[in-house]
Parts: sequence; C-alpha cells; structure tokens
Amino acid sequence: MNGLNIAVVGCGALASKRIYPYLAAAGGKLVGVCDLDLDKAKEKAYLYGGTPYGDAEEMAERERPDAVIVCIGPEQHHALATVLMRSGIPVYTEKPPAPSAQEALELARLSRETGVLCTTAFKKRYNHAYSRAKQWLGGFDAGQYVSLSVDYASDFYHNTVPRNEFLLDFAIHLIDVTAYLFGDAEQVCSFAKGKDAYAVSVKFRSGAVGSLSFNDARSFTVPTEEVELSVAGGNFMTIHNSSVWRITENGKPSEWREPPTFVSGGDSGYDTGHFAEIADFFAAVKEGRTTRSNIYESYKTMVLYEAIKRSAETGAIEAVSYESL
Repeated sequence: MNGLNIAVVGCGALASKRIYPYLAAAGGKLVGVCDLDLDKAKEKAYLYGGTPYGDAEEMAERERPDAVIVCIGPEQHHALATVLMRSGIPVYTEKPPAPSAQEALELARLSRETGVLCTTAFKKRYNHAYSRAKQWLGGFDAGQYVSLSVDYASDFYHNTVPRNEFLLDFAIHLIDVTAYLFGDAEQVCSFAKGKDAYAVSVKFRSGAVGSLSFNDARSFTVPTEEVELSVAGGNFMTIHNSSVWRITENGKPSEWREPPTFVSGGDSGYDTGHFAEIADFFAAVKEGRTTRSNIYESYKTMVLYEAIKRSAETGAIEAVSYESL
C-alpha cells in the first residue's frame, strides 16, 4: 500500500471542512483523531475512521503515524510541532506557523536539526492561479520585476486575540503570496486604521516595489482578492479571486483563464489550494523532500508580517531582515 497513516489534531470548523474530507483522496488513512473535546474527536472518528483521543502526545505515541496534521490555534502550533518533530514525525500545521517569527525560526532550526519535515498550510501557494503566477514569473529574471499590487479584504474581525486578529488570521495569506511571488522584502512602510485596515508599501531585494491594501470592512460572501504583477517589457498578469487570470506578454494578450463556475471561495481543492497542499505534504513525506510552504519559508512570511505591524504602530520605515538556518 502506498498510502500514509495520518493523525489529525483539531476538530473545529476549518478542519471539518478542509482537512478531513480530503485525507483519503490525498492518499492518507486516518488512524487517530484528537481534540480537547473528546466528543468532537469521537464524532470525526465515527465519520472518517481512526481512534479518538483527548491528548495529542498520547495519540502520537500510541499510533506512531507517518505524519500529523495540526489544525488548532497558532499559540499551540509551536509546542506541538516541537514534540512531534523530536519524535521523528513530520508535521503540517495550519497557518500561522507560530505566534511569532522567532518561534517559527525555532521550528525551522529544529526541522533542520532533526531532518523532519515541518510545513505550514499557506494554501495560496498551491492554488491554480498563484502556481501559474510563480511559473510565469520564473520565465523572467528577478531584476525585471517591476511591481506587485494586492487588494484583499474580508468581513469584520474582532481583533481581540491572535486567533481572531485580521492581519494575522486573514491578511497573512496574501502577505505570504507576496513573498512567494516576488521574493524577500527589504523595507516596509505601512499605515493602519486600528487593526481593521492596512496600507502597505514594500521594497523587495530585487528592486521591485509592492502596494498592499488589506481591510476587514467588506464581506466573506462576496470576496475581494485582486492581484496585479508587472514585469518590464509590457508583461503583466492580473489575478481575480484566486481563480481567474489574464496574462499579457510584450504588450499583447497571451493567456486568459476563467472557470465556468465560481469556485474561488468554495468547493475546489485546487482553486482554493486546500486539497493541493495536503496532497503535496503527503507526497513530500513519502519522497523525503521539502514543500513550497516549508517552515523556513513560513518564518520569512512571519518576519514580513511583523515588519508590517511594527511600521503601522511606529510610523517608521522598517527594515526587513531574515536570519539564516
């Protein structure tokens, strides 16, 4: 059998919609389900298989799964990923990878030390549109990149704890896409309206610039996700809601993709990226390789997030620097 024995920590709304239904299709057999609310674990075990647990470390010790998926609050990712990697078990955590960049770096260094894969669920790196954008940009030298613009918005966030903080819980996805597509940042300047809106300017090491607009004054039902990439020589790509894109090369239209149904907010595990990232994690475990959203890449995303936040708080231009492994 070529599948993997998988254990999952967390039985909340996100895991119920985006993790459990995809496991078998991605090649995983569920052997353990854990939640502090044991009744929730029992429900998921009844629906999808596996043994229910109320303690994640006990589950890992008894089941010895090939990998563990952790879908709980960010404050717990660091501690649990540390235990799992030290036990030799590859781990996939929901985003963000940890409450801080420093803690994410600790996980990245532990992953290197142990040789155990740790990856983060930054789904946008895996969806059709941004995968195509990364491929398209790869046809140019980074010195030709000119600018990147983002408009990304959600419904209201309470902004009282990290789990419901708009910038960390929602905007982090496009902060990550910014780094994925245009590479490492060098400087950041941002302004904010409380914790509900951010206007961000970024200078990349390549020399390109970026403009990011985030707010939580719109809607989850009618999503806003507009991204534009410009490369020297009349080359540009526009992306709408993670699913529609248009590419112009040398000033002439060259590619247009528009799905026949609206999927960017809903059902496709490839247009949202949820299924694709799980499938790649499973493949990476089997093949002994890394992923495009490995923990060190996630650490760099957290560095950029923290620079944006500091600049908004201080009003100063923030230098962006990354520590090496």
